[in-house]
Amino acid sequence: MKFTKGYWMNLPGVTNTDAVQVREVKVENDRVYLYTVPYHADMRAMGGPLLEMYISSPQPDIIRTEAYHFMGSNQKMPAFELNDAHCALEVENTETTVTIKSGNTKLVIGKNPCSFDYYYKDKKLTSIGNRFGNAMISTISTPDGNYMRAQMNLDIGEKVYGLGERFTPYVKNGQTVETWNEDGGTCTEISYKSIPFYITNRNYGVLVNDPGPVSYEICSEHVTRVQFSVPGEKLDFMVVGGDSMKNVLENYTTLSGKPALPPAWTFGLWLTSSFTTKYDEETVMGFVNGMKERHIPLHVFHFDCYWMKENEWCNFDWDRAMFPDIEHQLQVMKHENNLKICVWINTYIGQKSPLFKEAKELGYLLKKPNGDVWQWDLWQAGMGIVDFTNPGAWKWYQSKLRHLLDQGVDCFKTDFGERIPTDVVYYDGSDPLRMHNYYTYLYNKCVWEVLEEYKGKNEACLFARSATVGGQKFPVHWGGDCSSNYSSMSESLRGGLSLCLSGFGFWSHDMSGFEGKAPADVYKRWAAFGLLSTHSRLHGSDSYRVPWLFSKEGEENGEESVAVVRKFSELKCTLMPYMFSTAVNTHKTGVPTMRAMVLEFPDDIPCEDLDRQYMLGDSLMVAPVFTKEGDVTYYLPEGKWTHLLSNEKREGGHWLRENYDFFSLPLFARENSIVAIGANNQQPDYDYGKDLTLHVFELSDKASAKVCDSKGNDMLSVSAVNENGVITFKFDGKAENLSVLLRNVENVKNVSGAEVEQNELGTVLKVNADLSDVVVTL
Repeated sequence: MKFTKGYWMNLPGVTNTDAVQVREVKVENDRVYLYTVPYHADMRAMGGPLLEMYISSPQPDIIRTEAYHFMGSNQKMPAFELNDAHCALEVENTETTVTIKSGNTKLVIGKNPCSFDYYYKDKKLTSIGNRFGNAMISTISTPDGNYMRAQMNLDIGEKVYGLGERFTPYVKNGQTVETWNEDGGTCTEISYKSIPFYITNRNYGVLVNDPGPVSYEICSEHVTRVQFSVPGEKLDFMVVGGDSMKNVLENYTTLSGKPALPPAWTFGLWLTSSFTTKYDEETVMGFVNGMKERHIPLHVFHFDCYWMKENEWCNFDWDRAMFPDIEHQLQVMKHENNLKICVWINTYIGQKSPLFKEAKELGYLLKKPNGDVWQWDLWQAGMGIVDFTNPGAWKWYQSKLRHLLDQGVDCFKTDFGERIPTDVVYYDGSDPLRMHNYYTYLYNKCVWEVLEEYKGKNEACLFARSATVGGQKFPVHWGGDCSSNYSSMSESLRGGLSLCLSGFGFWSHDMSGFEGKAPADVYKRWAAFGLLSTHSRLHGSDSYRVPWLFSKEGEENGEESVAVVRKFSELKCTLMPYMFSTAVNTHKTGVPTMRAMVLEFPDDIPCEDLDRQYMLGDSLMVAPVFTKEGDVTYYLPEGKWTHLLSNEKREGGHWLRENYDFFSLPLFARENSIVAIGANNQQPDYDYGKDLTLHVFELSDKASAKVCDSKGNDMLSVSAVNENGVITFKFDGKAENLSVLLRNVENVKNVSGAEVEQNELGTVLKVNADLSDVVVTL
C-alpha cells in the first residue's frame, strides 16, 4: 500500500518514523542487536517511536532483519516452516559501521546516519533506501492502523520477478502486488499462490517472513525501489545472496524447503471428467477406452467434484448411483488400463454432508468468536471449514483419505484453500489474518503427509491450486481457472514462470482452458504447450476435454486433435529420461525444471523480459504457439540451436518469426548439450537405461549429462569433449543397448569403441556393452 504523495508529503493521516541513527550495538554469537532512534547523534530526546532490530542468519548467504516497534503483543502468529540453522556470524563493530557477514553475503550498517548496504563477494546487491537522509525501515501510523515498512533500492536496469503465481506482466516493475490468496482466475491481479519472495536479475532475492498480507509497491511509489509493508509492529525480512539467480533459488529453497520429487508416472498425460459435466461409470470408461482405441498414451484419470453427491462436498464417499461398483471399476482402470487414479477434494464440509454433524460435534470446524461454527453458502450450502490447527481434525481428515487410498486412489487434487475467512477463531488461537494465506500450507501438508506415509517417499503427489511459502515441498501445483483462448494460454504461462521463480519446481495448467470450450485450434496449440510442461492435464468446467470432441471445420471426429495429443504425449514419454533427470536435479537444488529464459541466460539482455517461451531443463527451449495460423515470434540466445523434431539448425542471438503446423512448435536444443531420449513412447515410468539414445547437439567444446532411473537414483553419467575435431565420450554407470546420436553430423573419419550407423538425423554410435570410452574423429 502507499503511504506518501510524491516525494515530500505523506498521505492524509499518515505519519512515519524512520531509523535515523544506530544508538547501540550488542554482538552475540548468532545475532546482532541494534537500537535505532529517529534523530541524529547531536540530539538528545526521550520517548518514541524507536526501533529495535535483530540481525541474524538462518542459512549461509542469507541475512535476516527483524525490526520491532512494539514487542508487547501476545497474539499467536503462525510462522513459515523455515530451516533455521542459526548460523554463526562474522561481525566487525567499529565506531562508524557494523559489518555482518554470513557466507559470502554481507551487510554493512552505517551508524549515523543509519544505512544498510548488502554485498555478495564485495559486489553490492542492494541497500535500504533513504528519504531526507533517513533509512527507510519505518513504523507508520495510518487511519487504518499501524504498519511496518521497508524500501530496497533497485539499480538501473534491475528487474523484479516472482512473488508467486502472478498473471499480471511478468516483470513486476511498476506494479502493486498484494500477497493475499484469493480465487480470481488467471485474468486478474489476484493470485491463488502468493509468495512474499522476489528475485532480481542482480542475483539476490528478498523474503518477507510474514504469512499475513504483505503489500508491495514495486517502482510504483518510489520509482527506483521495492517497498514492502505489513500491518502491525514487526517487520521480518531476509536478503538472499548468490553467484547467480539459480544459486539464489538454491539458497532460498535450502531455507524454505526443496521441492519433493514427484513420481515418474505423474509426468504423463492426465485426463479428467471435467467439473460440472454429467458423468458416471459408463462415461468415464468411455473416455478411457476411447483414448486406448485411438492409441493415445494416457496415464492418470482424475475424477472431479461430482464423484461425490451434489451438495455433500466433501463427504469422501462415492456417489453409488453413478459409480455402483467403484472398487471394481478402479481395479479395472488400474490393472487393465495401467492408470493411476486422482480424486478431487477440498477442506469444505457442506451442511448436507453426513460428516458435517460429526465434525461439528468433535470441534473440528472453524468457529465464530461466539463459539458457533462459521458457515456460508458460497460454493457449498451451509459449509464449514476444517480447522487444521486442531490435531484431532488433522488426523480425522487424514482418516477419510486413507479409506480412499485403500480403495485404489493414488493421489488427490487439493482444490481451493484460498477462501479462508478472517472473522474466525482457530483451535490454537492463531491470528486469523495471518492464517488466511498460511491455511493452504497446513491443508496441503496434511494431505501430503498421509500420501507419503501410505505410498512412500518420492511416491507421493497431489495437484494443488493454492500455496504459500514452503508449498513447493508438496508438488504438483496447477494454474487455476483459465479461459479457453490464446490470451489465457499466455497469461497462464506468465503465472507459471513467476511461480517457478518463487521457489517452485513443477507446474501445470488446464490444457485448452477451464472456462468454456476452446475451438479446435486452441485445443491443439495448448496440448503441445501442456505436454511440454512438467505436468500435463486435460481439464475443463462444463464440457469434456477428450480430443475427438474438438474438430476443425469439415472434420467430424477430431482426427487432427487426436493425432496432436497422441504425438505430444508420445514425445513426452520419450523425453522422460531427460525430463525426469532434470526433475531429480530440481528436487536436489531447487532450480525449477520449467525455467524462465533469464534464469538460464542471465547475461543475454533480451532474455530478461521473455515471458512467451521457456527452458525445459538446461538444454531445451520451448516457445508455445499462440495463433491459429501458426505464426510465432521467439528469441534464441547466442549459439547454435537444433530443432528437436525437424533437425533444422538456427543461429541464435536474434529474434525469429516462423510458422508452424499443429504438429510442431519451436522446440530447440542448445549447442554443447546432451539430451537423453528413451525408446518407450507409451509410458512415462519405464527403464530409462534400456535402449537409451544420447542426442548430442553441436558439440564444439564440451558437454555432460546425468541420467537417473525412474526412482530418482543416479544411473548413468556421460561427458564429451571436442578437441580439434576429436570427440571423446566417457561413461560411468550402466545402460543396456546405449546409443549416441551426433545430430547433423555425417562425415565421421574414424570411431573406436562403438559401431557406426547413419540415419536421417545424423551419425549413430552403438556403444559397446561395457560402456568403454568412445573416440570419434570428425
